[in-house]
Amino acid sequence: MDTYTSKARRTRWRLSWHDPFIRSLVYQVLIVGLVGMGVWYLVSNTLHNLAVRNISTGFGFWSREAGFAIGESSIPYSPQDTYGRAIVVGLVNTLKVSVIGIVAATLLGTVLGVARLSKNWLINRLASVYVEVMRNVPLLIQLFFWYALITESMPGPRQAWNPISGVFLSNRGLKTPALVGGGLDWIVAGLGIAILIIVLLAHWARKRQERSGQIFPLMRTAGVLLVLCPLASWWLAGAPLEVEIPELKGFNFVNGLSFSPELAALLAGLITYTSAFIAEVVRAGIQAVNKGQWEAAEALGLSRARLMRLVILPQALRVIIPPMTSQFLNLTKNSSLAVAIGYPDIVSVVNTTLNQTGQAIEGILIIMAAYLSVSLSISLFMNWYNKRIALVER
Repeated sequence: MDTYTSKARRTRWRLSWHDPFIRSLVYQVLIVGLVGMGVWYLVSNTLHNLAVRNISTGFGFWSREAGFAIGESSIPYSPQDTYGRAIVVGLVNTLKVSVIGIVAATLLGTVLGVARLSKNWLINRLASVYVEVMRNVPLLIQLFFWYALITESMPGPRQAWNPISGVFLSNRGLKTPALVGGGLDWIVAGLGIAILIIVLLAHWARKRQERSGQIFPLMRTAGVLLVLCPLASWWLAGAPLEVEIPELKGFNFVNGLSFSPELAALLAGLITYTSAFIAEVVRAGIQAVNKGQWEAAEALGLSRARLMRLVILPQALRVIIPPMTSQFLNLTKNSSLAVAIGYPDIVSVVNTTLNQTGQAIEGILIIMAAYLSVSLSISLFMNWYNKRIALVER
């Protein structure tokens, strides 16, 4: 037996063009070599052309003074800061739009998806019209529409709408009161602690329900924790905290929290456009649940809301999550259209940087790396969650 095995092994590794393994190995080496030569040619040709035109290469500009202002920044920034700081500001702005857009579009899309299955004729038709209109109008057109609506139809700062005390809406954006002072950091820390407790509590509640069948009031408990933990952190720290009210000075408002027209238009366009696609994903996921599950839940006497929340949606998630991941990625990548309406996302900031420095290739690489990193992060998280809720065969 050993003699036969060793003989077969020697026959298998004999160098012969008729051996499929040898042929596939040669083809793969040739393809890798051709790709390597193509990459080497492109890189060397690019470096040669840059050298002929006296264009410097590398990321040395990263630490030089930027010298340009950014209209909206979530972190401290001034024109005296470096290009690296400016690019970080653009990345943070992109992340802010992506996170807010994903959360809001998911909530709106879920409501619309459920509404499309409503037995109420009016609700069903309104949701259908919304979905069809939003999906078939290009996103760029929608962004222009929302931007024109906000900047042209809204009154000026002196005639700003004041629906609630301290809140002003005008063609300069939305101004709201803001919390300032050292206590704000403690409130954020308390909020983080509350979220951590809620995650652990949700895990415990699920295990408890699987073991005993008893349902823990997680939603009400989470609401209480989200309020009490930040307040308790602020009270125990004793740090100062003040409410800053917007004030009209000159031709615009100062102080308070500001949402620019560009940010509002970008979020409105991304949310309304993406929610229409998410609605179809949710509708398809709900319809994929076996009819027997609906009948069994109704036989237990569950209300329509509890039936949907406790029985149908948890099962539909297994169908919803994979295509939902694609919609999250689309929203993140579509945020690059912000440059069309003047919102300073990473594309806009890098464009200004490369216009001043001439580092076009490096600038494009930065944009590509930023979107690649964000998209892969979203994909990894959603794939992890998809595996977590997948059915485990016994």
